[in-house]
Amino acid sequence: MKKADKVIISCAITGSIHTPSMSPYLPVTPEQIAEQAVGAAQAGAAILHLHARVPETGKPSQSPDLFARFLPTIKEQTDAIVNITTGGGLGMTLDERLAAAKWAKPEIASMNMGSFNFNISGAAGRVREFKYDWELPYLEMTKGFILSNTFDQIERGMRELGDFGTRFEYECYDVGHLYNLAHFADRGIVKPPFFVQSIFGILGGIAPQPEHMLHMKATADKLFGDDYYLSILAAGRHQMPLVTMGAILGGNVRVGLEDSLYLGRGQLAKSNAEQVAKIRRILEELSLEIATPDDVRRMLETKGASNVGF
Repeated sequence: MKKADKVIISCAITGSIHTPSMSPYLPVTPEQIAEQAVGAAQAGAAILHLHARVPETGKPSQSPDLFARFLPTIKEQTDAIVNITTGGGLGMTLDERLAAAKWAKPEIASMNMGSFNFNISGAAGRVREFKYDWELPYLEMTKGFILSNTFDQIERGMRELGDFGTRFEYECYDVGHLYNLAHFADRGIVKPPFFVQSIFGILGGIAPQPEHMLHMKATADKLFGDDYYLSILAAGRHQMPLVTMGAILGGNVRVGLEDSLYLGRGQLAKSNAEQVAKIRRILEELSLEIATPDDVRRMLETKGASNVGF
């Protein structure tokens, strides 16, 4: 992989996995999402990975109208790279999932690299009382849920967003997803440098174990050589240990309330900025330098903030 002189910190602000009843600090309104995104950028995040939610209930939404209520504020107040999800919320159609990114034409969009069982039902057992009636059914339905990312679906997303000059955060939840990316690279549908986000700890994907991270890295090295940057994210309590290990190996890191609601054992993070500040402290204690948004634009060869659609 490419071993950059500086570490990229990505921050996933709200996601579509956690529900409002799990933490009072999860941003759900456009104003909260904008405020927390700006705070994360100020704390050192060069990339902001963004989902939207219905402000009245916190339910995941891919409505471009909702993204339009916070993206301009983020662009005005930070120089961070905006990364729009195409994963959306669980159970959405592909048209729904792509809608926000096709409207926003961002520098980067996420791209799930394979279908797999995506089970987050266990999170329901840790909530004593739900605020909204959509939350429990949303979590429990994942016992029988397959997150669909067929080759046709992936190719459509790559081509439609690639036509806007958008590059991708390739989300790989297991080893086979790396081979799927290699398939599209071999066909020339996507081109390096690849930003490979290895994801650990979702039930149905690869487990959050150090040896699995080493295997993912070794496989990506074999497939992509020095044509890719590795980034690591891990769910829940595994977040900080595994992303730190990834940085020590020469990779990049992702934190944020999409991936974990906690700052430490039993301590809810009060903001995304708290998690960014924590991983930044750890990295700097290891004598690792933090990449700025402009550093990342050069590394990933994005089209620049002036060429987005918002």
